Amino acid sequence: MSQAKKGLDGVSIGDSRLSLVNGTEGKLVYAGYKIEDLAAYALYEEVVYLLWEGKLPNTTELENLRAAIAADAVVPDEVIALMKTFPEDANAMAVLRTATSALAFYDTDSERYDLDALRRKAIRLTGQVTTLSAAWMRIRKGLEPIAPRTDLNLSANFVYMMTGEEPSSSAVDAINAYMVLLTEHGMNASTFAARVTVSTGSDMHSAIVSAMGTLKGPAHGGANTEAMLQFMEIGEVANVEPWFNENVKTGKKRIMGIGHRVYKALDPRAAVLRERSEALAKASGNTKWFEIADNLAKLARADQYFIERNLYPNVDYFSAIALYTLDIEVDMFTPLFAMSRMAGWTAHVIEQVTSNRLIRPSVDYVGPMDLEWKPIQERE
Repeated sequence: MSQAKKGLDGVSIGDSRLSLVNGTEGKLVYAGYKIEDLAAYALYEEVVYLLWEGKLPNTTELENLRAAIAADAVVPDEVIALMKTFPEDANAMAVLRTATSALAFYDTDSERYDLDALRRKAIRLTGQVTTLSAAWMRIRKGLEPIAPRTDLNLSANFVYMMTGEEPSSSAVDAINAYMVLLTEHGMNASTFAARVTVSTGSDMHSAIVSAMGTLKGPAHGGANTEAMLQFMEIGEVANVEPWFNENVKTGKKRIMGIGHRVYKALDPRAAVLRERSEALAKASGNTKWFEIADNLAKLARADQYFIERNLYPNVDYFSAIALYTLDIEVDMFTPLFAMSRMAGWTAHVIEQVTSNRLIRPSVDYVGPMDLEWKPIQERE
């Protein structure tokens, strides 16, 4: 009988120094540092440096990395021109995936596989994917994209390129915290896809495009979009309990953003984002969406079905509220996930290359055997 693990559940493909995900205890650690501390204190660029270099940067190292990312965040005019040919209603992740692939044509290191080239590409892609995300938000509205500034960090640059205005500290802090929380998360589906791609000797752009295609799915990066659409369907705080009873209790629908493949305790990122989304909601003067999400989560946590199965809100649940409160369109949530995960993806690509072996799992054949060949005229 087959001993295969469906979905590779519980199967390790190797060692990594990048992050620890302890689903039983609800812990997430980046290269030795608790996610709660990083979310509270770190700039995204500090976490990027940590994952790429294995330590936190000093002041000079941080500024050098920030300046390098900002300087290389400019997207070639040809790629912007290509994006302007896309349909305005194109899927935002499909746009990001396609534009990222096109970046390879204008990157002098695109086909190089050595570590120095990989590091240069990691810097460029980390900045450029953020620029692409902000650019599409404007292009599809008929507005001209705004080039990144060299004096800003990545979170501030994103807000500036999105709005064209001097970024507010509250918006920058919220985007920075979101990006830190989403930077890295072990051997998730998109990271695995990136490592499989680069293990063949393929290039970093191809690996990142593989990751983006994987992240696009609603069971992975698209979950926060589905969560927000769910809150919008509920519509009002007074509708939470009737919606729960009519849809969840009867088995018609599941609550998007509650439950996780790994976490059997509260996702530590969700706890941070709940606080952030509540603060943003209060500051905006519109707490409706936070209250809908929070009340729905409380109903779930009091329900025997969720208690028995250890189902808690995950990172997608409250991140949807935080992003929506910042006036980010629902379909742009997943591109923001992608630009946050760039540091993690590229770190894994570099880690794979430094100790590479082609990732080629086996599969157990369970089909028929020894069938007799028949000429086509004799087949039914």
